[in-house]
Amino acid sequence: MEGGVHVGADASAFRECFSLTWRNPYVLRLAFSAGIGGFLFGYDTGVISGALLYIRDDFPAVDKKTVLQESIVSMAVAGAIIGAAIGGWMNDRFGRRTALLVADFLFFVGAVVMASAPNPALLIVGRIFVGLGVGMASMTSPLYISEASPARVRGALVSTNGFLITGGQFLAYLINLAFTKAPGTWRWMLGIAGIPALLQFILMFMLPESPRWLYRKGREDEAETILRKIYPSHEAEGEIQALKESVESEIREEGSSEKINFIKLWKTKTVRRGLIAGVGLQVFQQFVGINTVMYYSPTIVQLAGFASNQTALLLSLITSGLNAMGSIVSIYFIDRTGRKKLLIISLCGVILSLGVLSAVFHETTSHSPQVSRAETDHFRGYMCPDYGVAQTSWDCMKCLKASSPDCGFCASGSNKLFPGACLVSNSTVKDLCHGEHRLWYTRGCPSNYGWLALIGLALYIIFFSPGMGTVPWIVNSEIYPLRFRGVCGGIAATSNWVSNLIVAQSFLSLTQAMGTSWTFLLFGVISVAALFFVLVCVPETKGLPIEEVEKMLERRDVRFKFWTRRGEKPQKGGSV
Repeated sequence: MEGGVHVGADASAFRECFSLTWRNPYVLRLAFSAGIGGFLFGYDTGVISGALLYIRDDFPAVDKKTVLQESIVSMAVAGAIIGAAIGGWMNDRFGRRTALLVADFLFFVGAVVMASAPNPALLIVGRIFVGLGVGMASMTSPLYISEASPARVRGALVSTNGFLITGGQFLAYLINLAFTKAPGTWRWMLGIAGIPALLQFILMFMLPESPRWLYRKGREDEAETILRKIYPSHEAEGEIQALKESVESEIREEGSSEKINFIKLWKTKTVRRGLIAGVGLQVFQQFVGINTVMYYSPTIVQLAGFASNQTALLLSLITSGLNAMGSIVSIYFIDRTGRKKLLIISLCGVILSLGVLSAVFHETTSHSPQVSRAETDHFRGYMCPDYGVAQTSWDCMKCLKASSPDCGFCASGSNKLFPGACLVSNSTVKDLCHGEHRLWYTRGCPSNYGWLALIGLALYIIFFSPGMGTVPWIVNSEIYPLRFRGVCGGIAATSNWVSNLIVAQSFLSLTQAMGTSWTFLLFGVISVAALFFVLVCVPETKGLPIEEVEKMLERRDVRFKFWTRRGEKPQKGGSV
């Protein structure tokens, strides 16, 4: 049995996790050094949302083509799909540490290419390199932390990876704000991303390989030395013996500790059921819409009626800060209340929040200010051509949907909700509008409901981050047998990035085709499906050694009464 020495996780797990600072700083150093991979993941997610606002200003082709904007965002995700798939194989073949070193190198190269890109094509090439690195790091970091953590605080330590993801997103928004007035705005935003990659590359050279991977490769002495540093002396021998028995059992079963039988991967009941739970969580994590919020947060703020780029970035900083705080909440509760309970609370809140967002954007779009012929004529020679030949009255939303050429809305100078002007969208007209102390809109329309949209976004992040934000990665780091953990983790991470790509590539197109309100409603319906999936298919792995997780999947027990009082033993339902 791997992880045989087990002390039940309870309310003390959080305190014990932080007591490692002085009792065993070596474990924390392993966790935070590997967790920089999560930081890279988070920084890339956050920085592109703000950089995109200024990339549109520098490259007119990007500003005019929604598909090009989506490509700049989603090509990193496409690279991450390949990176996660390669990372799964690389983790099993060359080790967790080597996979992280390669990920850092790719990320650093991508950051340099993006910062120096003279055109959108090379910018997209840099995004692909960054994506390859992020994809590898996204599945390797939690796996490395999980295998180098004592079982009773494993959830809390793996949650530090989630905290660094959200911390990276928050720092990205801060950096976006810091460089809004600097020459080469977006180049600084994207180029600075190479610094944490270089830092992790240096740190990982000074750290060991995963002890469990070493043991499977026959390097028992190295593995035992590391385990004695991780565990207290009275637990280390038990862990070493348990790991030895686990590997020997696998060798007897498979015939070789080096061979991974891919056919048996699908035929093995515990692995198959683990993949259903792990892959399902990763897919639903994306399909409930999180990266529409993180990649396009400033754009969503503008759709809610805030015209300024700086204002959009500043307000987006609030959502990323709440995301980071939610990860801290996860660290506290993950080993106290358990994975499944956090998922259910999280999804219930996400469903509520998406309902609020859908209602707010419905009101925003159905009550936009009217277009005034007199206000438009005030800007002689710049009237939107489609409006000039229109036989019916227009409002702001109809003005923004004009496409021959693109048009913008210049709000009334006395009150932004009064009728305004529908004009051709270009930098000259934008300056004329601002010159009369008016607000210029090209993404969303003036509205009194914008603050309600911010509240909806804040609620979404508050509920998503502690549960659906971190738990899928934790479950996937502990639900698979050791011999399949690298490849299964790679499959799950790849499915996450494929889902991420679908959402990132389609969000702006969906908002144009269906409207923002219906898009968020669609995410709400998917969140309801995710809730039922968690109730039926996801086991509770809190504080369990891997062998116990395998036994649970073998029986496929569903704990219908998963919400238990302290001291009460969970009741098991029948097999399904």
